[in-house]
Amino acid sequence: MKRWQDNVCIECVQGDITQQPDMDAIVNAANGALLPGGGVCGAIHRAAGPGLAQECRPLAPIRPGQAVITGGHRLPNAHVIHCLGPVYGVDEPADILLASCYREAMTLCEQHGLLSVAFPAISTGIFGYPVEPAAQVAINTVLTTLPACSSLKRVRFVLFSDADLACYQRVLNEWKNPG
Repeated sequence: MKRWQDNVCIECVQGDITQQPDMDAIVNAANGALLPGGGVCGAIHRAAGPGLAQECRPLAPIRPGQAVITGGHRLPNAHVIHCLGPVYGVDEPADILLASCYREAMTLCEQHGLLSVAFPAISTGIFGYPVEPAAQVAINTVLTTLPACSSLKRVRFVLFSDADLACYQRVLNEWKNPG
C-alpha cells in the first residue's frame, strides 16, 4: 500500500530489510552497543559484513531513542541508520522514546541529503513493544516529521509478517493529520 504525504511516497511492504536496493538507507533496530545481535540487527550485520561492526564500535554506546548513521558496507544501501528502540515496559516513556528513534533517523536522512529510507518495526521483536501501538507511533511520527525533511521522497516500512504488514497498512490508511 502507498500513500502520498507532502509529495513523499509512504509505503508498507512485507520483506527483508536487507533486500531494499532502491533505498538510500535502511534502519537497524540496534542494541545499545551497536554490535551484531539477533533479529533485524543480526540480519543487517550479517548482510553488511564485519566492516559494519568495526565502523559502529566508536559510535557506541547509544541510549534508547537515539540514532547514528554509518555506511552500508556490503549492503545495497549507501547507509545504515542505527536506532535503539525502547524495551517495552522497561524504558519509559516508551512511546516518546520510540517516536524519537523515527524522528532522529529522519533528521539524519535530512542532514545527509538522503532521498529514501526503509524502517523495520522498531522495538516490536525481542524488545516486546506491541505491534499496534508501535505502528501508530511510527506512522504518526514519520508523517508529522516529513514537513521538516525536504530531501526525503520515499519512506518504506518493511514488515516481516503478514499480520505486521496488515497492521501497519491499516494504521497508515486510517491516519489523519492531527494538525
